[in-house]
Amino acid sequence: MKWFRLSITTVATIAALVSVQAVAQNERELLAPTGRLRVGVYLGSPLSMVHDPATGEARGLSVDLGKELANRLGVPFEQVTYQRVAEVLAAMKAGAVDFTISNATPARATDIAFSQTLLSLELGYLVPATSSVKTLADVNKSGVRVGVTKGSTSERTLPKILASASVVPAENLKQAIDLLARGELDAFATNKPILFEMLGSLPGGRVLDGNWGQEHIAIAIPKGRDKGMEYVRHFVDDVQANGTLAQAVSRAGLRGVLEVRN
Repeated sequence: MKWFRLSITTVATIAALVSVQAVAQNERELLAPTGRLRVGVYLGSPLSMVHDPATGEARGLSVDLGKELANRLGVPFEQVTYQRVAEVLAAMKAGAVDFTISNATPARATDIAFSQTLLSLELGYLVPATSSVKTLADVNKSGVRVGVTKGSTSERTLPKILASASVVPAENLKQAIDLLARGELDAFATNKPILFEMLGSLPGGRVLDGNWGQEHIAIAIPKGRDKGMEYVRHFVDDVQANGTLAQAVSRAGLRGVLEVRN
């Protein structure tokens, strides 16, 4: 009888392990169909990828959480780098990227799938030292030039908010910094973590107090991977609860965070 009970226990344990391995295999096939987790990033955003000034190490939410997910799936992490977020999302739509972190907007949700909210951020303005813009109220005035990243949510949203100012697209964050430094922009608009990162390259500049809106940041994966999204949702719950997300936020130097969901 003891041998029989032991056999039943052993069979049940093996069956459970086989079941877990089968689920893991299915998730790997859904979320990393090439055998690697291709993580789309763009330089200059702590939400995506920045470099540690002391070590040169890449860090950012997409980088750190992408590595964590790849590790859990048991596949290699592959970084795929673009100039701006719009290019990352276009690559995901085309099937060239498996994972990124982005502002979860209804417009973007028509082409890609989002998890629940990871965290929420303030949207604000960065101004150079020479700018006439001193407060939020100064932004919406005739002659004020407000930069945005080409293809961003800010490019679509701000013209509806700023009836008097001009909205000027920049190819990427580096070009935006150059335009601010040369006095060709009076302000630049995006989420505050990016603005504070840009501030380090703009002596005398400052991020204005207050905000013009919020962003709700989530994990993005390609459409059509519904069963994989269930795993991603559990992943979000876990990294919020066990401190992995908080550590990634700290490593990335994210400022302007309104809320980290728990």
